[in-house]
Amino acid sequence: QVQLVESGGGLVQTGDSLSLSCAASGLTFSTYGMGWFRQAPGKEREFVAAISGFGGRTYYADSVKGRFTISRDNAKNTVYLQMNSLKPEDTAVHYCAAGPSARIAREGGEGVDYWGKGTLVTVSS
Repeated sequence: QVQLVESGGGLVQTGDSLSLSCAASGLTFSTYGMGWFRQAPGKEREFVAAISGFGGRTYYADSVKGRFTISRDNAKNTVYLQMNSLKPEDTAVHYCAAGPSARIAREGGEGVDYWGKGTLVTVSS
């Protein structure tokens, strides 16, 4: 059984930093691209960042470029999202996702094979 378990969400203030982790099990980790998506209250799910199987390629939504960094440690079956300079508009449930590297970054998550249950990030002013 494939499991993706997020951790690290919480309540922070504008300008703060936060690091999310996603631990994967039940799959051959390095054969999957990994991504982060988020869904804010009243809005549709949106793509945030993705990384290819061995970390050679990364992709970011325009709204987070220069502030967020995605990385992975294949020896630990874990993907990370370092979030800096957080803004209230970053408030959302953040979901970890796994899928083929060629499709993982599609905006609506159409290329995702597996989803985590999410972790809530709240940024207050």
